[in-house]
Amino acid sequence: MVSGLLLLHTSPVHVPVFDALRDRNHPGAVLRHMVVPELLDRARTEGPESVAPALRGLLAEGRAGAVLVTCSTIGATAESLAPALGVPVLRVDRPMAAAAVRAGARIAVLAALESTLAPTGELLAEEAGERSVSIRTHLVAGAWDRFEAGDSAGYLARVAEAADAVTGADVIVLAQASMAGAADLVTSRIPVLSSPAPGLAAGLAMRSAP
Repeated sequence: MVSGLLLLHTSPVHVPVFDALRDRNHPGAVLRHMVVPELLDRARTEGPESVAPALRGLLAEGRAGAVLVTCSTIGATAESLAPALGVPVLRVDRPMAAAAVRAGARIAVLAALESTLAPTGELLAEEAGERSVSIRTHLVAGAWDRFEAGDSAGYLARVAEAADAVTGADVIVLAQASMAGAADLVTSRIPVLSSPAPGLAAGLAMRSAP
């Protein structure tokens, strides 16, 4: 095994975000990054389950001791491989989802990619268990085009604008890790949750658990 937490990303933009979180909240923690954009491309066209063989090979090859998957679209598929791999695997949005269902029964989910909506909804329902929750999903029009064009400010502004338009919710969930910066731009009084900070904390705790 190789020490440290392995972070599997589908975009390189996540690397500095998680390194900054590490430096601020977990100084001294060792993070290893693996960036594989084609996993998201395939999951969007063929479904998340289609990337299972590639994920299995990548994670075995990476000799991971523990894995944090930062892509919400493929997170559930990655977690399902943990028993076969013999290592703990956590999707970055699970701690956020757990916090969301504790925050209230009316949950609004914002995503820039349609492929993220179903996995996030299923995760929230799983975390809710027997609790009754109402999940409304919102696809942020035009946001992903801004992201792919490298317009981070425009992307986050679109997400924040969509969050400010949400009504009748107890909590707003930003379904993709790349959306986290939008939380600082939102003026709504509804709590807004993002996944990178709680996900990284849980991933590091998972790595050090007996």
